[in-house]
Amino acid sequence: MGKRRCVPPLEPKLAAGCCGVKKPKLSGSGTHSHGNQSTTVPGSSSGPLQNHQHVDGSSGRENVSDLTLGPGNSPITRMNPASGALSPLPRPNGTANTAKNLVVTAEMCCYCFDVLYCHLYGFPQPRLPRFTNDPYPLFVTWKTGRDKRLRGCIGTFSAMNLHSGLREYTLTSALKDSRFPPLTREELPKLFCSVSLLTNFEDASDYLDWEVGVHGIRIEFINEKGVKRTATYLPEVAKEQDWDQIQTIDSLLRKGGFKAPITSEFRKTIKLTRNNHLAVEE
Repeated sequence: MGKRRCVPPLEPKLAAGCCGVKKPKLSGSGTHSHGNQSTTVPGSSSGPLQNHQHVDGSSGRENVSDLTLGPGNSPITRMNPASGALSPLPRPNGTANTAKNLVVTAEMCCYCFDVLYCHLYGFPQPRLPRFTNDPYPLFVTWKTGRDKRLRGCIGTFSAMNLHSGLREYTLTSALKDSRFPPLTREELPKLFCSVSLLTNFEDASDYLDWEVGVHGIRIEFINEKGVKRTATYLPEVAKEQDWDQIQTIDSLLRKGGFKAPITSEFRKTIKLTRNNHLAVEE
């Protein structure tokens, strides 16, 4: 980031303001780098959100601390190089469909870098980006170094206009992920960024009604104290950790703060929502 900026600041206003590093052992129970650039779209999988995350039920915000990503890259398919566009998808949260294709571009990651750069250096806010400003649930993930260690990931399940949503969660994920200290200027050259947009939310028939590597999942459950809790993973998490469905669900329960023994009967009480995910990394 220190080498160049993607979008020059033109406006006078100041910038406004999912994922473990190590693969844990379980027992039965879009990346932009200023060194390398690539634009990828994970096939029908889910954000980055986040911490891959624990969601605050009142705000819809997901905290990266509840999401664990593996150290490797998620499986990807190439975006159409001619158009850079994906096929039209149903709009999130019941919003109306449009004839316009959703375009997921590297500029989204570039914009996130500019927002963070301007914030850290006290520069004016970058100009509004050219990509779509349609509303989507979204996640912003930061990784660092050659091994792309997680450095921050937070998002929201509430649909937000992309321009303001990416600006807000760029800074939230970079500076307010409780698992990490805030990102600094010195780290900018080694950072990678990915942006995830969530689509096609569906209520699952049970806790196994989803596919590893394809769906992002969000669970709701009542913990041992009678308190409703939620937790979520993006689609790549289970595949990167080499988890099956049961291991993924149990990991989510622990991430959500459930401390009691996990039984098959308790798993049946979980309410699960699945979603698809578009992501761009640079």
